[in-house]
Amino acid sequence: MDPTIQAILVLFGLFFLLLAIGVPISVGIGVSSFVTALTVVPLDVAVFTAAQKMVQGINSFALLAVIFFILSGSIMNNGGIAIRLINLAKLIGGRLPGSLAHTNVVGNMLFGSISGSAVASAAAIGKVMTPLQEKEGYDKSYSAAVNIASSPAGLLIPPSSVLILYSLVSGGTSIAALFIAGYLPGILMGFSVMLVAYFIAKKQSYPVAERPTFSEGFKVVLDAIPSLMLIVLVIGGIVAGVFTATEGAAVAVLYSIILSFFYKEIKLKDIPEILKETVVMTGIVLFLVGASSIMSWIMAFTQIPTALSELLLSTSSNPIVILLIMNLILLIVGTFMDLTPAVLIFTPIFLPIATELGMDPVHFGIILVFNLCIGIMTPPVGSALFVGCSVANVSIESVLRPLTKMFVALIASLLVITYVPWISLVLPRLFGLLN
Repeated sequence: MDPTIQAILVLFGLFFLLLAIGVPISVGIGVSSFVTALTVVPLDVAVFTAAQKMVQGINSFALLAVIFFILSGSIMNNGGIAIRLINLAKLIGGRLPGSLAHTNVVGNMLFGSISGSAVASAAAIGKVMTPLQEKEGYDKSYSAAVNIASSPAGLLIPPSSVLILYSLVSGGTSIAALFIAGYLPGILMGFSVMLVAYFIAKKQSYPVAERPTFSEGFKVVLDAIPSLMLIVLVIGGIVAGVFTATEGAAVAVLYSIILSFFYKEIKLKDIPEILKETVVMTGIVLFLVGASSIMSWIMAFTQIPTALSELLLSTSSNPIVILLIMNLILLIVGTFMDLTPAVLIFTPIFLPIATELGMDPVHFGIILVFNLCIGIMTPPVGSALFVGCSVANVSIESVLRPLTKMFVALIASLLVITYVPWISLVLPRLFGLLN
């Protein structure tokens, strides 16, 4: 048997088998990669190289940005930011039918971009919005579906730790360019959910919020400005070249803790628990990165990406068809694999194919993350789906009907982003981050 085909069968066969029996993804990645290495190199070489690759994989200055953004998000989640952003979201989407649903979407976009977590966003915004929508007579399944479908939008709107991981795995794609590229697709994701929510709300005759007075609106904006300044400060500094993404993440930590103390939502006694939460999340991410580094090495050593690229390109010479197949595979992968390991595993496989088609790595990164964002709201392992249903106290089965309509709109948006590169690349080019 051809060594590359043998490596593919052992690597992915064992990996999916381990997933099926409930082994944690990071352990599954490491074990399947190590066993595959044993089929092509001696035991001593496999052990030495695997250990070396794990250490090299996490020995990255760029990864500090991920850690700092996780810490910043933990502080923000406990720092009274959500309610101020929700009040601003009410102001933005308050005059549309089903205004509280639109408030939920905009709130997720704002809070998700700051916290960097779809799950945290679904929990924080959902806890506030669900009782309000229930009081106004909204169907609980509809409210939960809106919250779940819009919670990942903040993963595209910077600062985004997922885009930093993609930059690392892709070989150094500009983080600043990825950050700026995420704005329009992230807004399009939110708008897609709002569009479906609008038609459902119109059909169900959900209420429109009262128009706030000028003084009320001004106070809401004033209250939200300190929270929004985090985005302006961090992204503005990175794009302007004042500091790197890692330094920007450290600035985000400092700013968020000062702001949280200013709001009097965090006390000194809360800091150890926040740090503990950050350490646990950081450990999970770093172990995933280390294990994925072994997989990246063995895939490169056995030329798996080249073989898969040739196989996919041989199915059709039409870039439209190839991109459609890639999207379909990523959508399926997203239903059973969390976003971070999926980025780490599938970037080395699909990025060479995308570049072969002439696609910019920044554009591909946005497509990849958009795909996987849809995955975290789908069963059987969608983390945002479970959290959203838990917060709203509804069953997954009851949510799926309204959520399916939103899936259709999100997949339509995904296709638009895939086949219209301008949406992802216009802002990075405007800021001089791409040629």
